Amino acid sequence: MSVGIEQLAVYVPPYVLSLDALAAARGVPAEKFREGLGVREMAIAPPCEDVVTLAASAGARALRASRIDPGDIGMLLVATETGVDHAKPVSIFVHELLGIGRQCRVYELKHACYAGTAALMSAADWVRAGGTRPRRALVIAADIARYAIGSPGEPTQGAGAVAMVVGREPGSLVLGEESGTYAGNVYDFWRPLGRREAMVDGKYSVECYLEALAGAFTAYRALERPALGADEPLSARLARFLYHTPFPKMAVKAHRRLLELDWRATAARAAGETDRLEEAMVASHRDAVAPGLEAVARVGNTYTASLYLCLAALLEREGSRLAGQRLGLFSYGSGCCAEFFTGLVPTGVAVQAGVAELLRERTAIDIEAYERLVREGDAGGEPPPGFTGEFVFQGVRDERREYARFAPALAA
Repeated sequence: MSVGIEQLAVYVPPYVLSLDALAAARGVPAEKFREGLGVREMAIAPPCEDVVTLAASAGARALRASRIDPGDIGMLLVATETGVDHAKPVSIFVHELLGIGRQCRVYELKHACYAGTAALMSAADWVRAGGTRPRRALVIAADIARYAIGSPGEPTQGAGAVAMVVGREPGSLVLGEESGTYAGNVYDFWRPLGRREAMVDGKYSVECYLEALAGAFTAYRALERPALGADEPLSARLARFLYHTPFPKMAVKAHRRLLELDWRATAARAAGETDRLEEAMVASHRDAVAPGLEAVARVGNTYTASLYLCLAALLEREGSRLAGQRLGLFSYGSGCCAEFFTGLVPTGVAVQAGVAELLRERTAIDIEAYERLVREGDAGGEPPPGFTGEFVFQGVRDERREYARFAPALAA
């Protein structure tokens, strides 16, 4: 039975800050961000948006694109590390805003950036467990990456959400049934209770990411079917590679490590072709990785949504050319847990996730406006002119968060 992603939809906030402007304000060369990190812009949320509104806006887009009744959703999962309450999940707010029916399993998942994959795999297993009964799940990965003004992590901020309808008619990606996993308790990135901004040990986090990649990818190679020949690299079977991407240069490091592992596992390449690895890495990154990084370079870090933003943008641009081919996907969450899995792009794929349109419609802001928005946080209030979201966070009253649908077209 085929199970996978039937539809993808993306939402990003309406404001965008140029990383060249940020570099100038911080007194560093623009190349440090453009070349060193691979980022050009980052999405900034206004005070009327929080992780709930991001998730709900993406979810509404996915439901419309799927042309399914919200009442047909039997499971709603929201993956985030930007929770709004220690007990009440983001997903139950989204459940109400989207008008999903009462007969629905609803919960929130947290494991840093890995949670989006945890939600997708949980939903896929639930659909498979239904047998011949029709089941559909709505999985949403949504986050706002925040770091203190002037901190080393500041240029790796971002915000956005990706919604995925998961079911037995996967028109976007058929999920493979095997995956390689890896877990270990590390303190590479964390956010203690009471802190708005995360804490991160940047260099150590990169090391943890690459170690987890090695563990998950090696585990997956052993599960690949049909089994790999002694001289056959797994990378030869996969048309594209997508990685959790806190910044695009992380995907460069990740792909180099993956190819090293893949080549070393093949007898002939390990014996006589290692001198060609760097040449192969450059070509492979250009052809198999770079096509999926354009959106991340313009949105920034979206934590749980990062991998799936890459997927949505890739399928929107190249879906028809990739039909019938397999993709390799790697998910990493600090703390840490990782998973490598594959997916088949089905024949007839037609993904319109809204990525290009959303990026085109954003409003550029300057450093002064950016710093003001950071200080205001997600305080709630009226949406700004040109707001493209579908829901707004109105604020907190009597310790309760209040949300509403925003429909300017209807109001006019």
